[in-house]
Amino acid sequence: MGDHKEQPLRVGAAVRRRRRALELTLAVVAARSGLSVPFLSQIENDRARPSTSSLEKVADALRTTAVELLAAADPACSVDVVRADGTEPQPQPRTRSLVRGHHQMHASEFTGDHDAGREFQYRNDQLMYVADGAVEIEAEGRAYRLGRGDTLYLTGGVRHRWRAAESDTRVVVVAVAEHIEAVRDRPRR
Repeated sequence: MGDHKEQPLRVGAAVRRRRRALELTLAVVAARSGLSVPFLSQIENDRARPSTSSLEKVADALRTTAVELLAAADPACSVDVVRADGTEPQPQPRTRSLVRGHHQMHASEFTGDHDAGREFQYRNDQLMYVADGAVEIEAEGRAYRLGRGDTLYLTGGVRHRWRAAESDTRVVVVAVAEHIEAVRDRPRR
């Protein structure tokens, strides 16, 4: 239960991501593949499951392979459980992914210290939640100290760095995935 290997794959999102990455319209993919625009739209929206032959035509039109599209496909399940690590103490610092697969959202848990010298800048928005301990964050030239239960929201493009201010700090970071075009370029101030 909750294991992606037991679930059928939804190839539509992978097809759409690849098409958009190549900046192609459905009409261009239809012309290259010999399939209709309505059928391609149904595939992208997971309302139609392409045959092996159709998927190969779509893959050729997108300059990839059916195997690559299937590898990038999302599982059809809408519920997935990611269990906490075992009860044995884990070496710190460590990072644990809280969401499996290729989705529109990424979530990670950081435990212990963090490289305070490393600066981050993500294309899309993210939220930092302090589950335990405290962190010090520098974002766009301002310093913030967050304690247990505090959150910090960063819009896409904000440069920031952070570090654990106490031992046994746990921070959960939830972000819109980089492959999602969630925000348009914002003018810099």
